[in-house]
Amino acid sequence: MKKILFLLLLSTTLFAKGRYPRTIVTTDGEIDDVDTFIRMLLYSNEYQLEGLVYSSSMWHYKGDGKGTKFTSEMEMTRKMYGAKTDLRWPGVQWIQDLLKAYGQVHPNLILHDKNYPSPAYLNSLVKVGNIDFEGEMEQVTEGSEWIKAKLLDNDPEPIYLQAWGGTNTIARALKSIEEQFAGKPGWDALKNKISRKAILYTVMDQDATLKNYIAGHWPQIRVFYNAQQFASFAYPWKRVMPKATQPYFEGTYMGPKIIQNHGPLLQMYYAYGDGQKQPGDDEHIHGDPTKLKDAQWGSFQPFDFISEGDSPAFLHLVDVGLTNLNNPSYGGWGGRFALAEGNPYRFEDNDKAADFNPETGKLDISYSQTRWLIAAQEDFAARADWCVKSFKDANHAPQITVSEGMYVYAKPGASLDLHVITRDPDGHAIKLKVWPYPEAGSGKAEVQIENITVKVQIPATAKKGDTFHIVVEGTDSGSPALTRYRRVVVTIR
Repeated sequence: MKKILFLLLLSTTLFAKGRYPRTIVTTDGEIDDVDTFIRMLLYSNEYQLEGLVYSSSMWHYKGDGKGTKFTSEMEMTRKMYGAKTDLRWPGVQWIQDLLKAYGQVHPNLILHDKNYPSPAYLNSLVKVGNIDFEGEMEQVTEGSEWIKAKLLDNDPEPIYLQAWGGTNTIARALKSIEEQFAGKPGWDALKNKISRKAILYTVMDQDATLKNYIAGHWPQIRVFYNAQQFASFAYPWKRVMPKATQPYFEGTYMGPKIIQNHGPLLQMYYAYGDGQKQPGDDEHIHGDPTKLKDAQWGSFQPFDFISEGDSPAFLHLVDVGLTNLNNPSYGGWGGRFALAEGNPYRFEDNDKAADFNPETGKLDISYSQTRWLIAAQEDFAARADWCVKSFKDANHAPQITVSEGMYVYAKPGASLDLHVITRDPDGHAIKLKVWPYPEAGSGKAEVQIENITVKVQIPATAKKGDTFHIVVEGTDSGSPALTRYRRVVVTIR
């Protein structure tokens, strides 16, 4: 009996989750932001949402209502649009509309995880930030003041600031802190505290405020800068995504598995040829079923995926066992990043963040993101089921761990045995495989799996301080088939 209790206690400890990461979303409301937002809500049990803030970008801004014309600071949109009084502005109601639909499926979602936040709580987080023009950060707004207050609160945990559009509302919050406290006693300590607390995940530069203000005034704020990998999850996905992955994003999968018959929230998900049109956007024809051949990004079928270019920002926060949250160079569902040259606080998806793509036989920056997309899409389909199905009729992810822990030490040439422990909430069988992740570490270790034991052979040429990443991957036999991981990092003494 004592042995059984000990094993139960050990299992509970091994699978226990720590505190959920805090995060604030800022968004310009583009079509891909809406689709990202819907997926994000279905993962809102995996992090602590603390702000949902309307912002602007080079693609979307409201205008000041006075007829003032604005010319973009960004070369691409300056050439495309010239001087505009407003640009494709979707308004400041679409988040609340999605939250209303979320409220309708929330009673079913909490059957699967009690951690899903209440609709009332999420509505309390909705704030309007700096939206008049691209890059506007002079006005103090409700949204910027909300972010400021969160950065100044007494909770020492980091806040992941997601910029799905421009960084201007975040920049305004930081500028307000600087204006209030700079030059006063304790400023240096406060600035260091904020710099440690704020982590900015930005998808491209969608205005110039990161470059022109944040980078210069707050150089020690960590920035995860996704300028390339997001494209594999965005409008040009057919040109970037591996051929083996694309069926999971085509209408024959997206329609029945995710969008159709999965409740009111998924009905609001934009897909090609679905007849939906975003308010304020007369430029795009994504929803028109008569204009899907030879469209801007290729030819499509009804219910094909359009874009979720901002989803990597929140997927980085989801703990699937890859320990990438505070280690962006490790890689995970939110992509993989390498330190920028000469800047220890900026991580980029540059050439050093490329993974080997077996389909092309080459290192590929996009593959650092696309290698995870089948598992991520099946996971999304399962959560779509959670909107309408009971616990027993839906699938839930397995749990994978290694009894030796996530970080082990070895000598050059060592042979290691790692022992895998699995658990599935639905009682499904779990198929295990193991693979080295050489791009994330110093090189490749040889690995194989025998039953539940992973055999690892460290190269004899390994040097002190080298690291070797081993990924144990477990996929259950449910439908959709769900995958979780356990990364083990072997460091050479």
